[in-house]
Amino acid sequence: MNQDKIAGYGDELYAAWLERKAVAPLLAREADMSIEDAYRIQEHFVARRVAAGERIVGKKIGATSRPVQEFLGVYQPDFGMLTSAMLHENGATLDLGELIQPKAEAELAFVLKHDLVGPGITAMDVIRATDYVLPCFEIVDSRIDNWQIKIQDTVADNASCGVFVLGDSRGDPRRLDITLAGMLLEKNGELFSTAAGAAVQGSPANAVAWLANTLGELGIPFRAGEVILSGSQSTLVPVADGDELVCTVGGLGSCRVRFSGRAAA
Repeated sequence: MNQDKIAGYGDELYAAWLERKAVAPLLAREADMSIEDAYRIQEHFVARRVAAGERIVGKKIGATSRPVQEFLGVYQPDFGMLTSAMLHENGATLDLGELIQPKAEAELAFVLKHDLVGPGITAMDVIRATDYVLPCFEIVDSRIDNWQIKIQDTVADNASCGVFVLGDSRGDPRRLDITLAGMLLEKNGELFSTAAGAAVQGSPANAVAWLANTLGELGIPFRAGEVILSGSQSTLVPVADGDELVCTVGGLGSCRVRFSGRAAA
């Protein structure tokens, strides 16, 4: 795909994000679009946001658990960039009007104390480089109409990043078994789902190692202080005005988020 088309689709996704309006699937219009093309579109889309004043604060891994893969019809992990404008504090009330067609995921966030530069990174390297882990919610939000996405669509759309909420409780992954620690997700005070870290590529640390190595081959390092979202341990949760979600990780703590208003779609 030539650079003009790359920039055109990146600009289209940026406008969709800015105007809160979904667009037709890209792959339906560009049948020959490769995953490499899609990441170049993502790069242009994110660059537009950075040029407008946002900062890159981390990365996210998407489509790591079986329930999410089956919902999306996407059967391989992908990644996107996290920006400063996406970050919200524990207990935040999110305005759904700033999103198009949001769904929530409960997961574990890693905050790094050392750089990680792949390839060759192992799960143990990830644990050693991590300052602490936090329970978190990622609110995914597709700019593609009605979530009709293939892997190229979600990759181009910055891995369907919306916003994310970090809990307050910090855990040491050298003391907390993040693979076996259970996660309880409640919606409006009722149990919605249960899972464990093993639901994410066998361990959240495996998912982070995969991303460090994938990005390393592209010359992109993890930097100290970055936040890495390791992938959903829950099914995708539909959200509406007045909903409250709480995820609790055994031995670590909880993250809470509320929603108000109506999504744009």
